[in-house]
Amino acid sequence: MTRRIVIGAVAAALVLALVAWGGSRLMKAVSSAPRSRLPVTQVKRGDVTITVSAKGELSGGHTEMLSAPMTGGGDMAITYLREPGEQVAAGDVVVKFDTTEQEYKLKEAEADLAEAEQHVIQTQADNQAKEEETRYSLLQAKSDLRTAELEARRNPIVADIVARENTLAVEAAQDHLRQLEHDAANRQATSAAAVAIQEAARNKAKVQAQTARQNIENMVLKAKAGGYVSVMQNTNCNFCMYGMLFPALQVGDTVNAGMTVAQIPDLSNWEVTASIGELDRGHLSVGQKVQVAIVALPGKSFNGTIKEIGGTIGAFWNRHFDCKIALEQAAPGMRPGMSSNIVITTGTLPNSLWVPSQALFESDSRTFVYLQTPSGFTPRDVKLVRRSESQVVLTGLREGQVVALANPELEHQNTQTKGSAMKALSQ
Repeated sequence: MTRRIVIGAVAAALVLALVAWGGSRLMKAVSSAPRSRLPVTQVKRGDVTITVSAKGELSGGHTEMLSAPMTGGGDMAITYLREPGEQVAAGDVVVKFDTTEQEYKLKEAEADLAEAEQHVIQTQADNQAKEEETRYSLLQAKSDLRTAELEARRNPIVADIVARENTLAVEAAQDHLRQLEHDAANRQATSAAAVAIQEAARNKAKVQAQTARQNIENMVLKAKAGGYVSVMQNTNCNFCMYGMLFPALQVGDTVNAGMTVAQIPDLSNWEVTASIGELDRGHLSVGQKVQVAIVALPGKSFNGTIKEIGGTIGAFWNRHFDCKIALEQAAPGMRPGMSSNIVITTGTLPNSLWVPSQALFESDSRTFVYLQTPSGFTPRDVKLVRRSESQVVLTGLREGQVVALANPELEHQNTQTKGSAMKALSQ
């Protein structure tokens, strides 16, 4: 019994010691939680180089786009596609589409063309036969007229009734000949129209066959210049969920007419497309020099010039624009899609006061900083001279003064909130 009592007392003492130790650690955490230091910086003076920095993506300067042909049909299935990054030469086949439907249309058009050719031949033969028949009828009618005229010459020496019959025979032969000549002209026009109809049907079938052949030829996309194949994303994916990345196109996928399937960048001309904040738009202009560092090629720097400045887009809290930069050099290791960092020097302000950009605040048409004073951080109005993404040049302060890099009021509220949460947790 004494041994059990001693063991129980020792166990109770250990539990109390653990509780006391945990309570002391929790109280230390609670007491230290609200003490978070506000980040600060000093106002500095010196020559300030204003730069614009951004991230971009490498691409060919004159990219060749390979798009599905406008065949007038529905979706087209890909039957052959080069691998992404595969190198091709000028004239190499890059993409092929399923030509089953177009081949069927070609066979139909060729069959219609052969039938139309036979109809033209048959119509021409019928017309020739009718012309021969008409020519024979005209010769017969002229012969009959000549015979009647010879008989009419005997009218002075024959009876009146016979002379009258001869005259009527001549008139009948003349009328018959005129009718045949008139019918021959009409029959000739009708025959020419029949031939024209058959020839029109033949030309239609010929055009359909040529169109089908051209469509089949257009469904094989070849490279016009050498380079690396960049396969596009399958934006026609029916099973892709909203917000997910589209997979790359592959054999068996279907695409719409006019949809870009692959592209071949020009490896002799490279450019970088960078997204830059609207704040720096006024500092940039076409022709400015740019320094470009490609992430995949460390230790190398490339010179470039601004080629094009696009329109501003995006939500009001994230306005930006695309800037295209033409590189002046090329390197063997360059590939489309590589990430790059660009730096554009827009000017230098000598002997200027400056602070990091996060130390400057704007509210109600005021531009101010939170200056450290004996009573704490207080707002101090300043005049903005020049701004970049990382620095602001200003007046209204002295060199060496300390300013806050964050809003002290918000920092104090956050500290109180954290302290209240820790106290509630300890209780």
